[in-house]
Amino acid sequence: MGNAQLVNGQTTQTQEGEVDRPSSLLAVFGKDQPLRLDCGIDLAPFQIAYQTYGTLNAERSNAILVCHALTGDQHVANVHPVTGKQGWWTTLVGPGLALDTERYFIICANVIGGCMGSTGPASTNPDTGKPWGLDFPVVTIPDMVRAQAMLIDRLGIETLFAVVGGSMGGMQVLQWCVAYPKRVFSALPIACSTRHSAQNIAFHELGRQAVMADPDWQQGRYFERGTHPHRGLGVARMAAHITYLSDAALHRKFGRRMQDRDLPTFSFDADFQVESYLRHQGSSFVERFDANSYLYLTRAMDYFDVAADHDGVLASAFRGTGTRFCVVSFTSDWLFPTSESRATVHALNAGGARVSFAEIETDRGHDAFLLDVPEFIDIAHAFLQSAATARGLTPPGT
Repeated sequence: MGNAQLVNGQTTQTQEGEVDRPSSLLAVFGKDQPLRLDCGIDLAPFQIAYQTYGTLNAERSNAILVCHALTGDQHVANVHPVTGKQGWWTTLVGPGLALDTERYFIICANVIGGCMGSTGPASTNPDTGKPWGLDFPVVTIPDMVRAQAMLIDRLGIETLFAVVGGSMGGMQVLQWCVAYPKRVFSALPIACSTRHSAQNIAFHELGRQAVMADPDWQQGRYFERGTHPHRGLGVARMAAHITYLSDAALHRKFGRRMQDRDLPTFSFDADFQVESYLRHQGSSFVERFDANSYLYLTRAMDYFDVAADHDGVLASAFRGTGTRFCVVSFTSDWLFPTSESRATVHALNAGGARVSFAEIETDRGHDAFLLDVPEFIDIAHAFLQSAATARGLTPPGT
């Protein structure tokens, strides 16, 4: 599905072309290895697309699983096959960086329900030969983590040195620690919470309704009918992107400055720079992401609630864990405010976990974890260095 194109002088694939035959490593699980979903369905066959960086040591003790956020994917530190741009976390993953590819074996997998090679609503349904669309079962964060655990098993890794991620990725980190506490030596959940707030659910519903209101959505059958709900998905992305920023960051970057003009046009063109910026965010996003995947992944985040399976007592979910934690929040993040990270830390303390906490002062909002924020990078580096020493991992070059 899809054709190659030229972006920034590089040959790239369309998003549709990455769905079934991705430009990634691929783990395929047959009908004899079903993924049991929380909705009660056994998903089989299915596949997981993933990338790796660095080398797994002989003891298989240096593996770090990076979990991506809602609009991320497995291309964390390599050129993206659709956009032609560098990976989304090159501030943190690479030689000599906090997630040092000369010391650690980094794994990043596209989540189940995604659209960059792991089985999701854009994938071909083997029973019909057509894209799944809304026939794909609803998935949850625990489902994503169970699929990742099957991948880690396939790679022959018993215990992960660390699980790291922000936002939806941070939710996966917490779920790993709850579901597989003996398989996670250290955990770095960033800018996340143990459950979605009503406000976050409301923002996600706004985005889903924008997608479904687009006539080109075609009840989720747009691939079959040769349409794409680009307008609806673009609006959903614009609305969501506002939540990733802060008022201070928007003011600093754009203020009320005009876009390529001195006076208003007295029309509904993008008179202001911030309008032009949001429109660009929407139009670029639709080229690399599937609309139905957006529906499924936002719903997975909405359903997430770590305490739900523990009689509503969050501390019970972490009781007796041996995992080392470093929880990170940002002062200007109003999507996942520091108060929610503190609640996670209190629950970890009550459960007897070894936990450190860092609230980083920045005006860059929720997206700060993806940006070059030196204090955050230093904290991540120091935490993993300390955990590596405790794990007995040999520094590179020794």
